[in-house]
Amino acid sequence: MLLGEQEQFLSYNGEVLIFHLSKTKHVEGATADKTMNLCVRRMAFDRDTKLFVQKSSGVYSMLASHFKIEIICCSCTTDSRTGIILPCVLMKKKKRNNVVKYFVLLLHSSNQFEQSFHFKLDYELKEDIRLFTGPSVLWRHANKLFYISSATCTVLSAPVQLSSVVWTGEIKDEGTVVLGIRTACLPESEDEDEFSTSDRAIWGSEFFGYAIETQKMLTGTCFMPHAYSRVVSSVYVCKNEMLKKQLQISLVAVTHKNQLIWFQDGHPKGVCELPYEKPHSVETAVTSSNDLLFIVSFASGSICAVQRRDSLQVASNWQKVKSVLVDDFIGSGSEQLLLLFKDDSHTDVLSSFKITDLGAVNYASGINYKHDVPAAEGLQENGLLTVQALETRLQAGCTSVQELQQHLGLKKKVILESCRALIDLVEERTHILPTAKKEGLVSLWDDVENPPHSLSKETSLTSKVQEHFIEKLWQRVVGDSLVVGVKLTESFHLSLSDVSLSLVTDQDFPSISPIIECQNKIIKLNKAFSALSVSSCQIEPPSKKMKLDLHSKNDPKKEFPKRCARVQLDGAKTVIAVTSLSPLLAFHRVCCIVLLHAKKQKHWNDSLQESKKITVLCGKILLSLEDISSGKYSVKMLRDNSYCTGSIEDILAVLAVSVRFSFQIVSSDCTLTPVNSWLLGEMECTPFNECRDNIFCHKAGNAYGTIFNWTLKNPFEGVLTLFCRNLTVLFQCLHSLTRVLPPSCNVKLLRSGSGGVLTEQLALALEKEMLTSRNYFFSKEIKAENSVTWGNELGKKISDASVASLLDSEEGVQQFRKKLQNEREESMLSMNQTMNGALYQEIALKIAETQLNSDMIVWRLASTRKY
Repeated sequence: MLLGEQEQFLSYNGEVLIFHLSKTKHVEGATADKTMNLCVRRMAFDRDTKLFVQKSSGVYSMLASHFKIEIICCSCTTDSRTGIILPCVLMKKKKRNNVVKYFVLLLHSSNQFEQSFHFKLDYELKEDIRLFTGPSVLWRHANKLFYISSATCTVLSAPVQLSSVVWTGEIKDEGTVVLGIRTACLPESEDEDEFSTSDRAIWGSEFFGYAIETQKMLTGTCFMPHAYSRVVSSVYVCKNEMLKKQLQISLVAVTHKNQLIWFQDGHPKGVCELPYEKPHSVETAVTSSNDLLFIVSFASGSICAVQRRDSLQVASNWQKVKSVLVDDFIGSGSEQLLLLFKDDSHTDVLSSFKITDLGAVNYASGINYKHDVPAAEGLQENGLLTVQALETRLQAGCTSVQELQQHLGLKKKVILESCRALIDLVEERTHILPTAKKEGLVSLWDDVENPPHSLSKETSLTSKVQEHFIEKLWQRVVGDSLVVGVKLTESFHLSLSDVSLSLVTDQDFPSISPIIECQNKIIKLNKAFSALSVSSCQIEPPSKKMKLDLHSKNDPKKEFPKRCARVQLDGAKTVIAVTSLSPLLAFHRVCCIVLLHAKKQKHWNDSLQESKKITVLCGKILLSLEDISSGKYSVKMLRDNSYCTGSIEDILAVLAVSVRFSFQIVSSDCTLTPVNSWLLGEMECTPFNECRDNIFCHKAGNAYGTIFNWTLKNPFEGVLTLFCRNLTVLFQCLHSLTRVLPPSCNVKLLRSGSGGVLTEQLALALEKEMLTSRNYFFSKEIKAENSVTWGNELGKKISDASVASLLDSEEGVQQFRKKLQNEREESMLSMNQTMNGALYQEIALKIAETQLNSDMIVWRLASTRKY
């Protein structure tokens, strides 16, 4: 009579072993004998019927009159006597006096069970039970590690305190190793790794490895950082090897945060979000396509498979799974997954299953393969051939990607070498180019040992230019931005539209480019400094070059200065570069070289010009975390007697990181006095001591640091300009302003300046465009070029007096007709004038420049009228 049952599943050499525990009562006369049988069935997959069939079975009988017998766990372990891997089962017998007896059974190929050893405990095994080589048993109890093997048959205790065991397995040259988590034990000596010590101190726990045979402790950081000790629940070591006396380990870990993380030599290399909660174990499978699958089991009975290719991705998942096994069940030479599903309608556990490798292999129960075996096999063969073809294409694509990566790496080396050559040039150092053969290139120039003589001339010119142009170099830190400014002298005579700054790191970081990406702006201030004449960066049509030139307002004549060697501006000019601060702070201390680039032009006869690009070394700036933490480069805007005492550099730094917005405010029935009261009252603004037309907002919150400029054209109309950090600050300021304005006020955004100023600028631009075209088309050079055909055309014209005399006779009429024909031919020739190529290039450049200016103003004027 069958009274109870318990089942465990194990895969062994492509077979499924089902361990079944049954208790049968036999009654013979007055005596009662209770016997417990441990049965095993060997099940193999039949590829013809696509079903599991029983190959053999075995039984191990135990007397159980006063015992409660259970199967604790089963696994495949190595028999230390023969080195053969055998199925191993851990059994438990519990007496009424709470004495618990455990014994380990080995299953041989003849289906005979052998009891390897047994031991007794006064408590039950419940936490982190493992079977490993020997056979041996390992478990955790009361935060201590215990183990026993067939060689000693004695329970031993490891000298470690631990909170959990996450993995047990073989490590090369170390034997059986236990990876566990314990409370952090900080070393008293300073020989330990500083980062590892601080990591343990922060999290309060750490990983550790303990070698069972040698009783040696292993460093936990070679597996993964201690910061993960709070979340990791299970680990699977995929690969371990000793390289140059250094342990190299690849592993995956599942966490309580529902993540699968890939670690390589103690560093995380990839992470994947898992689809279910509470993952408790992970194992691997190598499929026929050489894909490495990670099989994650969850407490809810769900299973998911994660692929590792370019990144970790969930490939498939299943629910209501009773057990998952990994082995070569179909005999193909690679591993597959066997999923055993929960099915209450069938008594046989193998009646509901699925065999798959997420590729060509896919078998499931409930499908009748008998009537369509050839078609199914043909379909599977075709699918395999398709997969192989796709794999070949993928490998070819990978080869192309590798070649492209090598090409990009070579380009990066050339760019880095060019940057070093530029730095050496501006610092007047001799730069020696590497040989082309060293980089695997073909040289396009002759390698010379000594630099050319012209190089020394250019560097001396650079030094001379540097002293002539640069007045001051400064830097400020505003929020997450680094602002570097170069104040140019008043004698700076180059066009500001052709001036820019570059920041180049002085250190040689092999992983990054030495050129720092930054945005350039140019700010002009007048001499008297009665007003800060700055406008926002011009937003221009996408097809045009963006000019970050901040021109003075209300002066349309300054928008189009004459093309001469000197730009007539009343005041100082500052070139500013803005870059992100946080990437630089990653290096803790950075030294940057500041370079100014400009275009120098020579004018011949007020027309023909020659451009030459020059690079000027402005100096170096040093950036460190200590200086930033101490506020050395911070902007200081303080109140002093109702004025803001910020320096010129502080004002320019705030303007450089701000965005400008101008609004026209018109009131029809009342004056705009509330605007000034709002600025000085609610917004807590104070004017700059150096430029009192502009005021600085000291109000606590997001609006702090905003700069306002309020200009009244008349009591009913004015323009409010804001320099703020972002749109959020702008909306907050406008929301506050609308509460104090009268309801009848009209507020309009001025995108590119006022319409009146732009109209005047457009008139000047069109006039200049017309004059340029006329002057060049009727210049002396063109007339000299065409002097043969129409140089003396005025002398050849027929006067009114001669016309009357010629028409008196027939010969005169013929002569008049001939002269009229000649004049017509000369007129036609004058319509097809010729000129040389250099002159035509000069004329085309001049006309294009004037047309570009007029087109840009038309676009700005159209944008303004949209609002």
